[in-house]
Amino acid sequence: MKVFVVYCHPSKDSFTKNMCDAFVKGITDSGNEYVISDLYEMHFDPVMREEEYLRDAYYRNTPDLCEDVLAEQAKINESDAIAFVYPVFWTEAPAMLVGWFDRVWTYGFAYGNRTMKVLDKAVILCSAGNSLEYLEETGLLESMKKVMLEDRLKDRAEKKDFIVFDCTAREYELRSENWERYMKKAYETGLCFFSQEDGGAE
Repeated sequence: MKVFVVYCHPSKDSFTKNMCDAFVKGITDSGNEYVISDLYEMHFDPVMREEEYLRDAYYRNTPDLCEDVLAEQAKINESDAIAFVYPVFWTEAPAMLVGWFDRVWTYGFAYGNRTMKVLDKAVILCSAGNSLEYLEETGLLESMKKVMLEDRLKDRAEKKDFIVFDCTAREYELRSENWERYMKKAYETGLCFFSQEDGGAE
């Protein structure tokens, strides 16, 4: 299986970067392959241009898409699965990843008369500063899941999962205490989620 990893974090010295590295190692150790878009490293432009907006707003299925958008769409259609790895900023993905969806999920590709393939599997791995208990009690976790799983991914993948690595803010002692356990979890997700036996979760 070929996995397209969309990674988004502004710092190379972060828990999320280590988590992504462990996850990718799991993918390769399982005998699968991957291609990665490191959005900050590649200086992906998250800002939708006026012509891009007008194209989608008027449901124009025209071929005049930017090269960077076409490249990302090609990576999707050349893969069997997709993974998103990012930190939670104010209950959302970083602005660069939100902009990736704004620009890559175009009319005629991700909706309308779609040319985007239905992927076998999709998984979200996100690091959150707050505790999972807090995110659940406040309803923020459910909000994050709804946006990613029910809106952005929706029926674009057969099997989906959303995994949160909580208490990863640098102020928490739990960040260090959970480090090895979380790295193992990220690795095992890459190792097992894309196997034929494991279908993931809706």
